[in-house]
Amino acid sequence: MAKNLYIKAFESISALGDSAKVIWEKYCQAQPLFSIKKMNDESYWVSALDTFQEERLKQLQQADKRYKSLDPSVLQSIYLAQKLKQRTHLNLLNAGVNIGSSRGATTTFEASYTDFLTTGQVPSLTSPTTTLGNISSWVAQELNAQGPCISHSITCSTALHALLNAKAWLHANMAESFVFGGTEAPLTAYTIAQMKALKLYSQSKNKWACESLAMNKISNSLVLGQAASLFVVDTKPENALAKVVGVGFATEKIKHNIAISKEAECFQKSMKMALKEADLKSVDAIVMHAPGTAKGDLAELKAIKKSFDQLPFLTTNKFLIGHTFGASGGMSLEMAILMLQHQQLIENPFYKNQNSPKVIKNIMVNAVGFGGNACSVILGI
Repeated sequence: MAKNLYIKAFESISALGDSAKVIWEKYCQAQPLFSIKKMNDESYWVSALDTFQEERLKQLQQADKRYKSLDPSVLQSIYLAQKLKQRTHLNLLNAGVNIGSSRGATTTFEASYTDFLTTGQVPSLTSPTTTLGNISSWVAQELNAQGPCISHSITCSTALHALLNAKAWLHANMAESFVFGGTEAPLTAYTIAQMKALKLYSQSKNKWACESLAMNKISNSLVLGQAASLFVVDTKPENALAKVVGVGFATEKIKHNIAISKEAECFQKSMKMALKEADLKSVDAIVMHAPGTAKGDLAELKAIKKSFDQLPFLTTNKFLIGHTFGASGGMSLEMAILMLQHQQLIENPFYKNQNSPKVIKNIMVNAVGFGGNACSVILGI
């Protein structure tokens, strides 16, 4: 059984852009990519796709009549699948597909339910276009992939759990490669109202609205973002962009529907499991989950301090693009790959690191979701 998995390609779409070159430039600029969205007479900071990206998705939807009723979360996944299909070195015929989402077809579901409340009727394709499973199904259709096809939601750790699934299927020799990732299009009034009801949403008046990794903040600063990311992984080292050297996962017993323990016991277990598989005592950097909530950010930092003798370099991307729910782990994974490739770490302006390694050999990525479901992945070069 091969120990390591190898990432062969990746694509993403978010406020950072949809090409690796532009995305890295935005990371280096390190300026928050938030805009004001007005809904129900209230204004909120969000991280949205730009007008050019929205136009690309609109053109995609108009190019195939089957896509007319699809949710933005599905369309952006198909868009990325088309970009992956252009990579001639990839053989995806026997690939499995696992694209997850925390909320799934949010926009389409809300629109069809509004129709139902108003008229008692729903559009004819409501059922197939609002299921969570239609995300991976449409990606598999686009790629003509003949392997297993899975969609799932493990809330905000969804994308990293998709990598866990890929690892299991590949090591069981039930697929030759896997396309995995996460997608989320949560910028609807109803979804933001849910976060506001939990008292998690940012009330900031300035563009630095998400204070992810600010450990002295007195109020929550979560900002929602739209994004999707897809990765191709297999067990062959040739032409690899990065290798997955360790994975860990854990679920802790929660005392509240949205909270993890004060020292994030689930993260302690998942990080130690990943380190053990990688045969490492430490890593050079950690891309933290750090959603910008006061208790969540602090609990994860405490877990890291409990798990490492010396703190690695700590960072996150949520101060730039907010929390993209089920896509967030994938976006963090992409950030880690880019930092490994460029041998440069992106500083988080809200956290002062005490050391910065000159050579970056490995990076850990963390994600956790409602229910205390933590996942940690270590990437190496």
